[in-house]
Amino acid sequence: MATPRPAVGLAELLPWAAERHPDRTALITSTRTLTYAELDELSNRVASALAANGFEVGDVVSLFGQNSWQWIVAYHGVLKAGGVVNPVNVMLTGPELRYVLDDCGAKALFLGAAEAARVGKEISDVPLALRVTLDTSFDELLDKGSPEPVVLPERAGRDLGSIGYTSGTTGHPKGAMQSLESVLLNCAHTATMHGKTEHDVILSALPAAHVYGNVAINGTFLAGGTVVLMERFNPDTALELVARHGVTVFEGVPTMYSMLLASPHLGSADLGSIRVSTVGGQTFSPVIIERWEARTGAPLLELWGMTELSGLGTTHSVYAPPCPGSIGVSLPGNDIAVVPTDGSAGPVPVGQPGELTIRGPLVMLGYHGRPEATADVLGPDGWLRTGDVAYLDEGGHAFIVDRLKDMIITAGYNVYPAEIERVVAAHPDVAMVAVGRRPDPIKGEIAVAYVVARAGTSPDADSILTFCVDLLAAYKRPRDVVFVDALPTTSSGKLLRRKLSEFDPAAGTSTIPQG
Repeated sequence: MATPRPAVGLAELLPWAAERHPDRTALITSTRTLTYAELDELSNRVASALAANGFEVGDVVSLFGQNSWQWIVAYHGVLKAGGVVNPVNVMLTGPELRYVLDDCGAKALFLGAAEAARVGKEISDVPLALRVTLDTSFDELLDKGSPEPVVLPERAGRDLGSIGYTSGTTGHPKGAMQSLESVLLNCAHTATMHGKTEHDVILSALPAAHVYGNVAINGTFLAGGTVVLMERFNPDTALELVARHGVTVFEGVPTMYSMLLASPHLGSADLGSIRVSTVGGQTFSPVIIERWEARTGAPLLELWGMTELSGLGTTHSVYAPPCPGSIGVSLPGNDIAVVPTDGSAGPVPVGQPGELTIRGPLVMLGYHGRPEATADVLGPDGWLRTGDVAYLDEGGHAFIVDRLKDMIITAGYNVYPAEIERVVAAHPDVAMVAVGRRPDPIKGEIAVAYVVARAGTSPDADSILTFCVDLLAAYKRPRDVVFVDALPTTSSGKLLRRKLSEFDPAAGTSTIPQG
């Protein structure tokens, strides 16, 4: 008899998984380990408690807290109650959180205890029907709920299931409306491309509120595997967890891999259980890929995605021949294309850069309450303009060049920070690097490399600038180097290039002839 599958969205996932693997370990955190049956029953308690408090189908419930078993339980409980889940970046300030709660019309809020202490006063007058901290208050809510199976509301696949807010690099963030179908399909197709099975143990410190983190977690649940969830990323702790739990899949962002490779414990770490790793969030140096693959003996698959896609848009199949430097091919059932960056019509030749676009069931329904912003990026033909500069090869593999907004225009030339970062990252004394812009009276803008030195080394700016001479065209080279202790990142570990200007530009600077 064929195995029954979830019908519409993630609300059906846990009941289905619990029926198949009731006693298998689903989730491991630093404070609690849960089987699929336990995870299912706890989320039933949340769903029934919400219903008892008058929550109805379509009500928006926000989640704001660090990774925890309570966060995962609340997420699935909201979906089982027929609610629309609003996962919120835990790094937001009180005013930023307040904006999100008001904008999406949240009726309830689950927030971590530390976050409640940090932003509680600033959101105290937000009109919420229910506010629950993920501590003893959450335990009390669970006690009031019932573990019995929930009768799930009837909803269609294209009904709204989640609202995920963009990072808001300019102005206020926008809420990308994700359908129940798009979230489930992203989890299913990603798990398939990465070859996940019920025998896999994944390790993730990606924020559960981030679409990449969500897909990593729920794609594993869909396959029946085990998720080892870190509250926050620490490279030494991660290495220890890989050995302790026999982790088969590591999911991360570039900064995590840089930190792992720089750890003094890397050499003695037991990484033999890893069969595949994944990396997304931004462009990635091939040197880092080579070092990690050499250390683990397993492939590192690059991927690309957006909040507007409920997660991934492209990735590699673990069984396909490698295509170094590529973010892979489109997920099944979706199409990608490269179009002119100026918004004009017409094809872009293979191998030539343009703006990456995508069409298919993963694309958002639109921005919540923002029809004009939606029309700016989502055409009537269903194609979503991503804002990423990319090119395609003959086999349909996509190669990201950079974000359009990050592009530096120096003396009339277009310079992409990611291209410079890939070169500088290959310097033997560089642990991490980010490239930003600085105003220049002659060239308009120049590229500046912000570098974290590898432990035990003391590189100087001239050595790094000289390193780039034979590897980058003259107009692409960084004109300055600033040494820093750490780089600004989002909660998911993605570089915040717009924050680089906050560093003192005069610290550790040097120049060489511009040639």
